Amino acid sequence: MHKLLMFNDEKLLRRSLTHRSYINENPREGGDNERLEFLGDAILNFISGEYLYQVHPEMGEDEMTRRRSALVDEKQLARFAIEVGLDFRMRLGQGAIRQGGYQNPNLLSSTFEAVIGAYYLDNNRDIETLRPLVQQLFDSVPEEVMVVRSNIDSKNKFQELVQANGAKTPPKYATEKLGGADHAPEFFSRVYVDGKLYGEGKGRSKKDAEKQAAEDAIAKLKKRGLL
Repeated sequence: MHKLLMFNDEKLLRRSLTHRSYINENPREGGDNERLEFLGDAILNFISGEYLYQVHPEMGEDEMTRRRSALVDEKQLARFAIEVGLDFRMRLGQGAIRQGGYQNPNLLSSTFEAVIGAYYLDNNRDIETLRPLVQQLFDSVPEEVMVVRSNIDSKNKFQELVQANGAKTPPKYATEKLGGADHAPEFFSRVYVDGKLYGEGKGRSKKDAEKQAAEDAIAKLKKRGLL
């Protein structure tokens, strides 16, 4: 068993593995893992930024930002989830399971974030116990994969474009959940620059919707001959 799944508080681990689709079918089981997911997302963003700062002392801010996005995007976190053995440990509703939930990148990445948040709490909020385990996973990502994926990150590419054209502030995303099934939610995002709407997008996760909004904004800029 991977160390990230070794908890002092088994109830906390169980909650981190529990998707809301499971709670909808088993309401007496307590709460789902969404608050833990929120916490884990923040922790991963911090550790990934610190990791890149230490490992690549020569790297500039823009490249570190792209690589951080590549380290913590949905597809990569889903791979980490499978690597530590979360895929068939997730507690999902029967509907989500029938729809292939154990292989769903959105569910895998969200659960991984929740486990990270829960592990942090289980170890008395001591990030030092968590950092080496996460950094070991980061180390496992091949350099060539990092380079390719960081170069295609839509959100970072759009931010670089608007800043190069004199934008006073970085793009801001307004994202909301539209609905959808518990195991297949739908999100809608709008991206603004200096208060002006540039693009819109939909996705199965908040991150994917924001990525689609950035791609829509880039496509519109190209259409207008601004790229």
